[in-house]
Amino acid sequence: MMAEPRVHDVAQAKAAKLLKKRTGSVSSAHSGNEHPPKRQSGKSYAASVSTISHLDHHHDDDYLHLRPATQLENTYQLEPVDRFPVSSITKIMQEVMGDYLQNKPYEPEFCRKMTKVISDEVKLKVKELHVPRYKVVCIVHIGQLNNQGLRISSQCLWNDKYDTFAACEYTNSGIFAAACVYGVYFE
Repeated sequence: MMAEPRVHDVAQAKAAKLLKKRTGSVSSAHSGNEHPPKRQSGKSYAASVSTISHLDHHHDDDYLHLRPATQLENTYQLEPVDRFPVSSITKIMQEVMGDYLQNKPYEPEFCRKMTKVISDEVKLKVKELHVPRYKVVCIVHIGQLNNQGLRISSQCLWNDKYDTFAACEYTNSGIFAAACVYGVYFE
């Protein structure tokens, strides 16, 4: 006569089966048998369910050898060799805003797109100057020129010895634009 399985053993078998569906592999005290183990001499087995991790699988490590290891050493450089060229960047911003906004009327959708385009263009041209170890942030505001005032402010946490910014304004008959490029020295 077959004894009815204990509730604990049934729960353990269900958990093992569920893990096997999820991970594809399960090891347990009863080695994947569908039925829970039988008691021997009044002792019960400890509930043990584990999964195989990705480290247990052997992978082909050939892709690690495609790129040579880069040897980096500390430069101990705490000050910039070259200062951030504020006047050159101001000229770049004036040229880019003049090229994109000259004789353009104010249209909200056009101005929204132009803020992104001008910001990307200015940032690209500033990066072409190859100023080492400076992070570049460019912000452009464009709005309708309609006898109103506007104040733009920004707050940054930086080192005032090395970090700086360049600002530029542009207006035509219907549009105003303000651009600011921040140069933050990366130690």
